Amino acid sequence: MIVHGWSLDGKIETWMRQMAAALKSGLAEPVNVVLVNWIPLAHQSYPIAVLNTRLAGQDIATLLKWLEETVGLSRSKVHLIGFSLGAHVSGFAGSYIGGKHKIGRITGLDAAGPLFEKKPPQDRLSPDDANFVDAIHTFTKKYVGMRIGFQEPIGHYDFYPNGGTQQPGCHILEMYKHIGLQGLKGILKTLKCSHERAVHLFIDSLKHNDQQMIGYQCTDMERFKQGLCLHCRKGRCNTMGYHIRQDRPSKSRKLFLITQAQSPFKVNHYQFKIKFINEIVKPVEPTLSMSLLGTKGEKQNIRVTLGEHIVSNKTYSFLLTLDLDIGELSMIKFKWETKKVWTQVWNIIRWGPAHYNPGLTLKTIQAKVGDTQQRMTFCSENTSNPQLHPNQEKIFVKCEENLKKMKRKSRT
Repeated sequence: MIVHGWSLDGKIETWMRQMAAALKSGLAEPVNVVLVNWIPLAHQSYPIAVLNTRLAGQDIATLLKWLEETVGLSRSKVHLIGFSLGAHVSGFAGSYIGGKHKIGRITGLDAAGPLFEKKPPQDRLSPDDANFVDAIHTFTKKYVGMRIGFQEPIGHYDFYPNGGTQQPGCHILEMYKHIGLQGLKGILKTLKCSHERAVHLFIDSLKHNDQQMIGYQCTDMERFKQGLCLHCRKGRCNTMGYHIRQDRPSKSRKLFLITQAQSPFKVNHYQFKIKFINEIVKPVEPTLSMSLLGTKGEKQNIRVTLGEHIVSNKTYSFLLTLDLDIGELSMIKFKWETKKVWTQVWNIIRWGPAHYNPGLTLKTIQAKVGDTQQRMTFCSENTSNPQLHPNQEKIFVKCEENLKKMKRKSRT
């Protein structure tokens, strides 16, 4: 059952039919899809619509109980998918149905925040409302002192794509493009963009079975961007969308991931760890880039942000994402980018005292692939000259392959 949110124009949203079509065509098993039309209660001022969410939830619960009695519907097979205010409507339906058994699943798609945040669980969607509750948060950024979407965890698994605050392709600057195409309706489209993205991420999980988006448990987005959370042991990661693994952790789990601005939204997550082992007299702030070569393709010149100055003997961890599948990672090209002025200075000082050498010594690069959990270590291909200098690129290959190459040389 698909449940819409607050209505500004009194019309059924087009995404509801898109989701219904995706459910009917994207699943192996047959499914009945119901579009819940509570427009008369939702097309009100926002505070009144909020009060009406309980009424709509009661109506859904009444319908489900009637279906149980008349056609033997099993409530464990019921899945309510609610967007914005519809997420809380679904929660009320789950709590009002009563009885010993709960409905099967509720999915909250960017559940509404205003007048619901800081409310007790019985006054909003909560994990108690169904056997399994999952939520996708896409627009929790504050505007005029309030958040459109609900920020705190509200289910058994809560996904925060791109941090959950605002989504790629939904920046306020996009408003001008939308106004040019759609007039004043473009303003509304921009404001709805991040909020409604949760809906389209869910639809995407049905339309692209081979490109499922994985979320990784983490405390916040800053830590996730450092690549410190790509762990799947002990159920710490899960699939976002329809095909989620439906276990019930004792405490809500917050999962993070990066997505693209357009469908298909999936990206591939990689964690890299690097350590500069030479003695750096003063902190260095170089611009670094990487090119990744795999068995299926290549991604060139990816900017690397370490977020701070480089100092000696410190391991730096960072996250890179690719919008294409390059297959198994086989080679890394690492480059110290520099401006022309710095190159000229380098060409002068490199002929100075022998002890002065501003090169960076990078011995190994450790990599971890989020989807497969594969770990790899890459070593410099040129072991005789490990230093990286401005405007220079170095090639790193898998250490075991480099070791085999060295053994072959020693035999000859």
